[in-house]
Amino acid sequence: MSQTRVVGVRFRRAGKIYYFDPGDIDPGVGDTVVVETIRGLEVAEVVVAGRTVPEEEISQPLRPVVRKATPEDLARLEENREKEKEALAVCERKIAEHGLEMSLVDAEYTLDRAKLIFYFTAEGRVDFRQLVRDLSSTFKTRIELRQIGVRDEAKMMGGLGPCGRQLCCCTFLTEFQPVSIRMAKRQDLSLNPNKISGLCGRLMCCLRYENDYYPDPKAKKEKAQQEDGPEPEDAAGREPPADEAEGAGRSRRGG
Repeated sequence: MSQTRVVGVRFRRAGKIYYFDPGDIDPGVGDTVVVETIRGLEVAEVVVAGRTVPEEEISQPLRPVVRKATPEDLARLEENREKEKEALAVCERKIAEHGLEMSLVDAEYTLDRAKLIFYFTAEGRVDFRQLVRDLSSTFKTRIELRQIGVRDEAKMMGGLGPCGRQLCCCTFLTEFQPVSIRMAKRQDLSLNPNKISGLCGRLMCCLRYENDYYPDPKAKKEKAQQEDGPEPEDAAGREPPADEAEGAGRSRRGG
């Protein structure tokens, strides 16, 4: 079985791990590297040290780690962050000029500024073709507008949850898992939307954490019935025998 050496990197905190070919470079966990992506050159943090894995487990083509980030790369990254803030303000204005129903979330330059990506949310589909042309003319680079969901928006923006801690999605959850109202019912939690919804307006991700430790409601009910035993017939509403009724009548009459 053929083996391939890879390193795992993240582009954002708590982001998905992507694997790259380190080549002759041997970066360690925590190192900052420059990698080649389909969008251009980008900076990432190494979170999985170099190791060999079967080729079947790797999505091909495996793109390379170009180099460990230099001081110049890091300075360029900081400069890009400032330019992204300016780009957000410009894009907000352009969206208003075009009268588009969309909410801008973030902007991101690739390290080489070959592409500028804008992230936004919207209720439905948005025809932003004219906006892209306008932005391309303004920034003189390739423009990509990417629509994201409200959970992704919360992950990118961050914030504090009802528990008072930073949102799970932007601190350690690398992927979103399905969450259902059934989980809240199973844990006997309040079904008030204000109490079980996160900042994103969706059910809180933490409803999954303890869900498996609670019994299924149906199984819980069956177990309770087995432990309590069948109800007495009289308690279920059966009329008492005639002799019992007569005895009760005599006692009421004093006989």
